[in-house]
Amino acid sequence: MKKLNPKHLLAIAALSAVAALSATGQKSRDMSPYRGLNTMGSIVQELETNYVDTIDADRTFKQAIDAMLSTIDPYTVYYPKQNREDLSQMTTGEYGGVGMYLLEKDGSTYVSEPMEGSPAMTAGLRAGDHILMIDTTDVSHSKTEQVSKLLRGTPDTKVVVKVDRPYVQDSIMTFTLNRTKMRQPSVPYSGILNGKTGYVRISQFIENTGKEVRAALDSFLQHPELTGIVLDLRGNGGGLVEQAVDVASNFLPKGTEVVRTIGRDKSNSKIYKTTRKPIYPDIPLAVLIDGGTASSSEILAGAIQDLDRGILVGTRSYGKGLVQTTRPLPYSGVLKVTVARYYTPSGRLIQALDYKHRNEDGSAKRVPDSLTHAYKTLHGRTIRDGGGLQPDSVVEYPKVNRLVYNVVTDNWAWDFANKYAAQHAAIDRPSQFTISDTVYSDFKASIDPARFKYDSAMEESTEQLRKIADEEGYLNEETSAAFDNLKKLLTHDLGRDLDTHRRQIEEYLGGEIVTRFYNNRGRLEYALRFDNGLDTAVSLLNSEGYRNLLKPDKNK
Repeated sequence: MKKLNPKHLLAIAALSAVAALSATGQKSRDMSPYRGLNTMGSIVQELETNYVDTIDADRTFKQAIDAMLSTIDPYTVYYPKQNREDLSQMTTGEYGGVGMYLLEKDGSTYVSEPMEGSPAMTAGLRAGDHILMIDTTDVSHSKTEQVSKLLRGTPDTKVVVKVDRPYVQDSIMTFTLNRTKMRQPSVPYSGILNGKTGYVRISQFIENTGKEVRAALDSFLQHPELTGIVLDLRGNGGGLVEQAVDVASNFLPKGTEVVRTIGRDKSNSKIYKTTRKPIYPDIPLAVLIDGGTASSSEILAGAIQDLDRGILVGTRSYGKGLVQTTRPLPYSGVLKVTVARYYTPSGRLIQALDYKHRNEDGSAKRVPDSLTHAYKTLHGRTIRDGGGLQPDSVVEYPKVNRLVYNVVTDNWAWDFANKYAAQHAAIDRPSQFTISDTVYSDFKASIDPARFKYDSAMEESTEQLRKIADEEGYLNEETSAAFDNLKKLLTHDLGRDLDTHRRQIEEYLGGEIVTRFYNNRGRLEYALRFDNGLDTAVSLLNSEGYRNLLKPDKNK
């Protein structure tokens, strides 16, 4: 019989304890929970006394706790003392560091992009720099996690970074950086589109999100020709509920209920209302959502939809209707725990996954559309709960071709952009920059066909069909020749494929190049030119279609 190692034993003990707690309830008077915890303590004592090897207690207990919490939901998480900074960054967006995004490639770490205004950018670090050494530590073959830990630290302390810069003559460079308090922006881009539509991209909901959004909206007041506003919540995984409510206050009447939370404990049951007079009470409003729109983002979007204040455009949102809070634990640990469900103004719970009732493989069950319930918006439109928010206008985005996927994920576009930036001092503004035929030809020439990874779906399918034909007795000289001919017809031609999918590739290639000269803000501005969802939203805001989408159901 195979012997269990200590971490498995502790995990089993922890799971037994939580099973007891689940079965009896927190306020149970019987001794089941305590028996489970007692058993766990006894196992630990036996391991400490009799196990053949020593065990890493901190690591093993962390694994046991994680195993226990994994049976509940993915949002209930334990943060030991050494990881509390991660939790703090999630809520504040702040950390002590030098301000650069990292990329891991071939077992080494590179600068993906220095943040605008950061010590890294001020010192002159660039995308593509291979990080060789941090202070006295060789990190030339280190993963991003280790490099990131070494770069971070207390503000006003120095760190020395040695890099190898590609495509320049004197490639080895050393920079002395002064760490500072970095803050990730909640609004990485905002501006006026087509002279009359305000656009605000909100990437997260942290402590200053409301202020950043308010500043962007205030700037639009200088444009009397403004006829509509687009809030972009795509890919926004949420954050602080209060900040989502604060953003909603810019568009809804003071005192309007935005969301309510209901938990087992009354202290976790709250009603959140807008607290000030809105800046834009009536202007047409569109909210962009997708499968990455979750939690607080869905609270904001759900309130806008439920109260008929605007329209949702895009694809169905993620469907996270659970609320977390933090609880202090012994030894400076913190538990982020799910304490409530939230409900939009119409009364909807949009939670998509049922973590209490699971499939045989242990995965959470998804609420089927057939079991969702109908609700009404303020003016009588029919909406449904469960499974996230369904947009009022669905956008069909082009599927990413396998070739394009490999160009991006294997960093061909990223590497070419580094080379391009080394050879050019400046480019046009993001709104005007284009990939010329010459630049695209250079990009094609930069790809080594021998190293380019093609998905072999067509080749594998052809061989599979040949095998089936053989098994079924249909493979003969004639069919074998036909398969050989089909294989030749379906063989990839890299140059032709790069030309066929040029438009999609230009979206990523141009974005990488623009980032080298205008940072992430420039990338976002450039990407808007290829954005079907934004085009749909802007078109609706300036048409009768907007009013038609907000009309109440005829059978109300």
